[in-house]
Parts: sequence; structure tokens; C-alpha cells
Amino acid sequence: MAADADIADAGAVPEAIVLKTPLHARHVALGARMVPFAGYDMPVQYPTGILTEHNWTREKAGLFDVSHMGQCFLVGPDHETTARALEALIPADIVNLAPGKQRYSQLLNEEGGMLDDLMVTRSIDPDEDGALYLVVNAACKTDDYAHIEARLPANVKLIKAEHRGLIALQGPAAQTALAAIAPEAAEMGFMTSRTMKVAGIKANVSRSGYTGEDGYEISADAKRIGEIWDTLLLDAPVKPIGLGARDSLRLEAGLCLYGHDIDTTTSPVEAALTWSIQKRRREEGGFPGAARVQRELAEGVSRVRVGLLPEGRAPAREGTEIATPEGEIVGKVTSGGFGPTLNGPCAMGYVAKAHSAPGTRLDLIVRGKPLPAVVAAMPFVPNGYKR
Repeated sequence: MAADADIADAGAVPEAIVLKTPLHARHVALGARMVPFAGYDMPVQYPTGILTEHNWTREKAGLFDVSHMGQCFLVGPDHETTARALEALIPADIVNLAPGKQRYSQLLNEEGGMLDDLMVTRSIDPDEDGALYLVVNAACKTDDYAHIEARLPANVKLIKAEHRGLIALQGPAAQTALAAIAPEAAEMGFMTSRTMKVAGIKANVSRSGYTGEDGYEISADAKRIGEIWDTLLLDAPVKPIGLGARDSLRLEAGLCLYGHDIDTTTSPVEAALTWSIQKRRREEGGFPGAARVQRELAEGVSRVRVGLLPEGRAPAREGTEIATPEGEIVGKVTSGGFGPTLNGPCAMGYVAKAHSAPGTRLDLIVRGKPLPAVVAAMPFVPNGYKR
């Protein structure tokens, strides 16, 4: 799933404009600590705490409310028309996206920087051949919709799916838990999508997520998403998980957080997201910022996103400067914290290309003092995706 804005940057939102997801009352009843986040009142943790929630998701199954995310459809007369309209805005190959498959990509500006990252799904239903389902980040969705709508051809429309709720079930027990109320889910592969009955309720289900674990995202009518949530929580291995553990899980998985690890100044190549640009698009271009992306692919980049493992137990937070052992500043941390599964601190950041090879020793300047660290491959914790 696409990344969200950071919890720490949720900021104080005037009470009058804080929105609530369809599951808000359930979070309160479960004793969640609620915080303003991307314009919504969201659960940051439940009474057991972030560490317990993180470990539970890694070992069993965590249930997340992600109804604040933006859900919409692009609808045109046929798949190729709609796909090419979207390809004019993102660098992924959507024309050749097979029915029932989904793809991760980025909404780019003319300079090749990222306005947002998103998930794109093509329906498996032949009757929905001209429709694409998009999920974008909560903090960006209003701007994303306006940006997309302003650039669509007359025969392709954007339809906001504000009537839908969205939940994510993540962890090694996710398949068993969901298959108990939606048997078709067990047959799905990673990054596929189907429409099915979940606890008797029509839903769109994808096998994907933002934790590095196997899991699903379930989109259904907002008036009924609570019934699916309640039914899943009847299964002992399933527990509700808040934004705090969502962030620590995605950090261990080496997944980008929009507005932090990626933004309007970073290109997909710098962000080590080249894998999300398929060969045809790399060669043909035809998307915003293509000249920059193609140049960086051919000539390399001056900086690149890397994983960092600090020595000791002290985490390096966002904004921490990265230096060589000789004291030359060569980059900055964009995400950092303590990894419960890793049992140690981990971070991501951008460094000069010459210092980006795994095993390179660097210093993180924490409270004015150099903290030794080493460049490391990501993910920090092996993923559990269903392949």
C-alpha cells in the first residue's frame, strides 16, 4: 500500500475539521489513544502498546484501519484508454497490467519529483475493463485528485470512492484468518486483487500491505466495513494495531514514507524505486519528468536512498546528518527509530552515491556527537510476502 504522512508530523488540527473514519467509535471503545493525523482522528496505539502491537503483527495478524487513505477510480471507455491517461501522469506500465493485478507507482511532477506514491489496480471483472482503482495517501489525496482531474482526457473521469472504508490485515496468520470468512482469499497471490464476499459482504480484496508481512487490504462500503472488522477480531490471532506500530513495521521493511523518504524533490531513481518503472516506460518515457529519470538511469545519480544500521541502541531520527568518519557531511536521515523485530535501531536516508555501498562505514551526528553506523541492505527484516 502506498505510504502515509508521519505520525510525528500529524500536527494539531482544529477540532472542528478533524474527520472520523467509519471505525472511529470502535477504536474509542477498544481504548485506543487517538491523535490528529492527516485531518483524521486516528488510533496511534491500543492499551497493550506499540511494542506489543508490532510483535503481534510479525508473529500473528494485525488489523489496521486505513480508511483515511484516498480511494478513487479512473473510468474510461476501455482499459487502454484509461491506462494511457494514467501513464501520462506516472512512470509505471499500466497498459500491460493484467486483469486482477496491482502495481505500485508514483505521481510525478514535471521535474521528475514525486507528488505522491500510490497503488493502481485493474479489475479482474471483464465488465469493468475501463476502470482502474487507485489508493493514494491521506495527506495528499485532495491535491492528488485535483492534479489528476486537471490532466485527464475528456473521455476518462475520476470518481472518488468516499463511500468506502479500507482495512488492512497483516501478518503470518492473515491468510488463515481471512480465508475463514472469505475462502477465495487463500488462492490469491501477492499484488493481486479480487472482488469477493467477506463475512457475507461484497468487498474488493488485494493481497498487499505496508508492513513487509503477508496480508490483505479490504475495501468495502463504509456502512459495512465495521462488520468485517468485528468479524475478523473474533479470531483470536487477530488484534487491532495503531499508527505507531504501522510506522515501525514499515521502517523495518525498508518502505518509503511520503513527505519524508520521498517528496517533490526526489526522483524514483534516487529513492531506489527504479524497480517500479517497467522496461517499456524506461525506454519510451512519456511521463512527467521522464527526461530526468532517463538521464539518471543512464548516467547515475548523485545521491541515493540507503539503509543504515547504527551501532549501539540509540536511534537516529529524521533530520540527523550523515558524515564520513573524517567528518564530511554526505547526507541526511529521512526515517529512523528502534526496530523491535531487529532488536536495534535502524534508519533510512540519502547519501552521496560514492558512500552508498552496503558495508560502508559512516557516522550519524546525534546531539552533536558522531554515532558509528554502517550502510545496510533493505529490508532490515526479511519480508513475508506470498510469492
